[in-house]
Amino acid sequence: MPYTINRTINDSDFDQVDQRTRQALADHGFGVLTEIDVKATMKKKLDKDMPAYRILGACSPKMAWEAIGIEPRVGAMLPCNVILREVPEGIEVSAVDPVASMSAIENAKLSEVASEVRDMLSKVVQAI
Repeated sequence: MPYTINRTINDSDFDQVDQRTRQALADHGFGVLTEIDVKATMKKKLDKDMPAYRILGACSPKMAWEAIGIEPRVGAMLPCNVILREVPEGIEVSAVDPVASMSAIENAKLSEVASEVRDMLSKVVQAI
């Protein structure tokens, strides 16, 4: 089962795709709660160079509220991560597939919420 929703953008640079991603997230009801610059972290901690790579921790408060109400420990699996990474073809955007990540939890109501969030994230990725 694929575990991410992907799109490669080849008409913009990394910072432009970052801005477009944040706007698409906001337009679809998500906020960015966390941000990790993996490239900078690897350089600082390991003195290793790598292409641009950023992780955005995105959250739809409405959907998180619903999921936590159904399964209180689901917060261990939140927020929904969206990565931006430089690849030879351009900038790849990958959002976690909540259905795949929540499949470890046997709860039909949570699966319904995960499906709804997957649809939302698919729209975000296509809108970038």
